[in-house]
Amino acid sequence: QLAQKYDPQHERELRAWIEGTTGRRIGDNFMDGLKDGVILCELINKLQPGSVPKVNEPVQNWHKLENIGNFLRAITRYGVKPHDIFEANDLFENTNHTQVQSTLIALASQAKTKGNNVGGLGVKYAEKQQRRFHPEKLREGRNIIGLQMGTNKFASQQGMTAYGTRRHLYDPKLGTDQPLDQATISLQMGTNKGASQAGMTAPGTKRQIFEPALGMEHCDTMTIGLQMGSNKGASQQGMTVYGLPRQVYDPKYCGGPELLGHDGYDG
Repeated sequence: QLAQKYDPQHERELRAWIEGTTGRRIGDNFMDGLKDGVILCELINKLQPGSVPKVNEPVQNWHKLENIGNFLRAITRYGVKPHDIFEANDLFENTNHTQVQSTLIALASQAKTKGNNVGGLGVKYAEKQQRRFHPEKLREGRNIIGLQMGTNKFASQQGMTAYGTRRHLYDPKLGTDQPLDQATISLQMGTNKGASQAGMTAPGTKRQIFEPALGMEHCDTMTIGLQMGSNKGASQQGMTVYGLPRQVYDPKYCGGPELLGHDGYDG
């Protein structure tokens, strides 16, 4: 599967770039020509002189592995990301030529970013832009509400009361003046459409209630309050102490109570 991802077109482009940069011919087999690490070290030395001070002659295998290791460390310093770099055995033991090819393309991209001519290989990385602001500008920014917090459409908090304190509310559509007393319901309590609470008793105390439609005047203490239900204007005047008997008569069958004897029956 790794071999299937290997791109012959990229190999031809890499060959042309490396041979043109180093002036050395790689050979018919591209990977075998790079296996000793000599051309790779010369490539990075051309891109950044002095990256590999000493290039070993490929006499023994450890010379070749050392050259490859020096190349990998040099391209890391050059700017190639660690996750784009192949392992030495990927090239030396032919275990992952696809990764070797990807590393060389990443190196070409880094070289293009630094202004080198790499033909059609790689992409130019975006350069990091650093901005420095004067300390006075940074202090001014602390007084501005960021867009992350939303926008207040240039409205100010001038005149706002402290958090949790009362704010008076009035409805300009009702034609009422702006209330100034403390009997007006505040915004925290909702709106009463300009109605006042003036004259309200303390919470939990009685308020006398009467029904104008029944011709009732202000109720006295003998009237049952709405808390007890309604007696439709009937009075409790003359009621005895709670629990004592009251004489009851029916005028259709009995005379007035003044005609009854003390025992409640006719003479």
